[in-house]
Amino acid sequence: MSNVAITRSNFNDWMVPVFAPANFILVRGEGSRLWDQNEKEYIDFAGGIAVNALGHAHPVAVNALTEQAQKLWHIGNGYTNEPVLGLAKQLVDSTFADKVFFCNSGAEANEAALKLARKVGLLSGNPKKNHIVAFKNAFHGRTLFTVTAGGQPKYSQDFAPLPEGIEHTAFNDLEAAKAVITDDTCAVIVEPIQGEGGVVPADLEFLKGLRALCDEKGAVLIFDEVQTGVGRTGSLYAYMNTGVTPDILTTAKALGGGFPIGAMITTNKYANMFAVGDHGTTYGGNPLASAVAAAVFGFINTPEVLDGVKQRHQYFVDALNKINAEFNLFKEIRGQGLLIGCVLKDQYAGKAKNIVTLAGEEGLLALVAGTDVVRFTPSLIIPQHDIDEGLNRFARALARL
Repeated sequence: MSNVAITRSNFNDWMVPVFAPANFILVRGEGSRLWDQNEKEYIDFAGGIAVNALGHAHPVAVNALTEQAQKLWHIGNGYTNEPVLGLAKQLVDSTFADKVFFCNSGAEANEAALKLARKVGLLSGNPKKNHIVAFKNAFHGRTLFTVTAGGQPKYSQDFAPLPEGIEHTAFNDLEAAKAVITDDTCAVIVEPIQGEGGVVPADLEFLKGLRALCDEKGAVLIFDEVQTGVGRTGSLYAYMNTGVTPDILTTAKALGGGFPIGAMITTNKYANMFAVGDHGTTYGGNPLASAVAAAVFGFINTPEVLDGVKQRHQYFVDALNKINAEFNLFKEIRGQGLLIGCVLKDQYAGKAKNIVTLAGEEGLLALVAGTDVVRFTPSLIIPQHDIDEGLNRFARALARL
């Protein structure tokens, strides 16, 4: 099989059709550049959907992976290991949390958070305290529980019956939230920035109001920082910019810099409501993933990298505004750090995917966030010359729209 030529058409031959990948196959990467089977070069503004925080094949990650691969890969959760405990200490020392649960993805982290919230409700003494409040246009993963919590019916409508007890209300509307958060609410789950929902930041007063409502009603406040976490916004976690501390936080994507890992972090108050056997995962916290994540997390959690994200944000925004002055396609450039959304004007509604396709043809990888937003989530350390070249290619794509 290794001698058989692999082509893009083989995806249609062999893969379950839940994805529609680009018409080229990428074979290698270095930094913020990638190459396909034909040696065509691409600038990467997609970053594996906010995953490749250090770009591709960064020595910090490669060295950690190589060193650990020569020692210990996997032992199962009947034993613990040094890399996972070291990573747990990094997370605890750097955040509000006291305890960590490791898994393999953002969806799994959110699944754990929602299950813990239901356990909190069960132990509250109120047998009806199992109601979860989430928000329209949110995205929390693809498991049945998390896809139901996500506020985008297109992802869940074909899989009924869905888990009950989850109610969606308008994002950034505190009065609407007040109407649905009650004494029977066990949890409120919210993204500090709705990533898949259009790169929409939560208003500060909205988050403060949710914190107050959760305190009043005895509900757990969950921040889904799968996309915003590990430096993406210019802070280690987005909650650190708000003055609002959640009870539970979920993190994944950039945590492993491209190696699959996720985590749910929380305080002792809530962690201790889980008992042995309440939740688990075979691969979660394996030594290989933990070693890579520890190296990536330690590299990012420095003033140099985090301040650099903020500087790159402003550079991107200024350059995108100049491009937009020429093409007049976007009504807003929004986001924080290196989670940036270019919002199309009404007359170009639905064209985000077209722009991303054209960008690929010009040698730039970008993302959509819904039908009307072009999204950039590049490496947190992308060099300025790669930003410049990527934006030149983006401008060429816009000229062809």
